[in-house]
Amino acid sequence: MWGMFLLWGVLIALAVWGVSRLFPRGSLSSGEHERDSTAREVLARRYARGEITRGEYELMKRDIGQKEDLRE
Repeated sequence: MWGMFLLWGVLIALAVWGVSRLFPRGSLSSGEHERDSTAREVLARRYARGEITRGEYELMKRDIGQKEDLRE
């Protein structure tokens, strides 16, 4: 009887641990951090991760610079 409770306790603990490893809390905060970042910082991170090419990076950087100039 106690063995059955222990078995279920271990299974539940493993399930919770597994889910927490799949979806770490740090991944949520990185999304929040990106929201607070400037457009230029987000662009630099995307280029560093290889999500955009050098040409796209340069074009977007130029566009961001023009938009920032208009806001001033």
